[in-house]
Amino acid sequence: MKEAALILFLRILALLPLRVARALGAGLGRVNWWLQTRMTKTTLTNLALCFPQKSEAERGALAQASLRNTFQTICEAGAIWLWPAAETLALVTEVEGLDLLQALKAQGKGVIVLAPHLGSWEMLGLYLNVCGCGPSSQLYQAPRSPALGKLIYEARSRAGARMVNTDSKGVAELLKTLRRGEIVGILPDQVPPASGGEFAPFFGLPALTMTLLNRLQQKTGAAVVIAYAKRIPGGFRMVFREAAAGIDSSELATGLAALNRSVELAALDAPEQYQWEYKRFKRQPEGKSEPYAN
Repeated sequence: MKEAALILFLRILALLPLRVARALGAGLGRVNWWLQTRMTKTTLTNLALCFPQKSEAERGALAQASLRNTFQTICEAGAIWLWPAAETLALVTEVEGLDLLQALKAQGKGVIVLAPHLGSWEMLGLYLNVCGCGPSSQLYQAPRSPALGKLIYEARSRAGARMVNTDSKGVAELLKTLRRGEIVGILPDQVPPASGGEFAPFFGLPALTMTLLNRLQQKTGAAVVIAYAKRIPGGFRMVFREAAAGIDSSELATGLAALNRSVELAALDAPEQYQWEYKRFKRQPEGKSEPYAN
């Protein structure tokens, strides 16, 4: 029943113009702030950890903006997942740095596109397949609900993306993709399983960080860029930028620090659009407690 209700909600959202969906999302974000929900408290905790130099009032204002943007991301899902691909992609009204991606792709070694939880990463995943660089391969972990999984799979692949399972076979497929000189998209700022990550600084704090990127890059010599779809009035601005220096280091600690620094720089470009609601520091080194209240 929950899955059916969620699918119905998404289909209702798909009936809304983008501006109405965004207004709804902003309203839901305000309600969460007023109610001081668990999500709100997580946001405030993350901002206190990452921006200790800001005043409490500044962090409060940023938290409110972040909540509004996160719920806008949710309410935009109807349009981004269920509109015809051409109609959804028409929401991309500005593009920055595409020449960087195209130049790296032309080198023939493959490109890893890091897509942090900033703005609309779903929009970016769709756009990667129509930007003139060929289809992309993207990691995909199916939800438990077959019906919801089918909807998400079809939505993400409808512009040509190849969805790859998050298992050893999927990693092998990503290696083949990069060796063919193609594009791989990865969400770099999720907390990985303990077996797939090492601790590296993120805004000066230890965060369990995926080692997959470093493994893929070292085995293929692929280039790495960071990209995001920034929310702007009436649509989205696609941004492609160089990853931080050291992202291609054979020293794992250096590579992981550069990965997190790349995400930091993206987040600082539009801090109100980064998903501070996520418990990025929920796993800590032995002997340290996680900072989130139960």
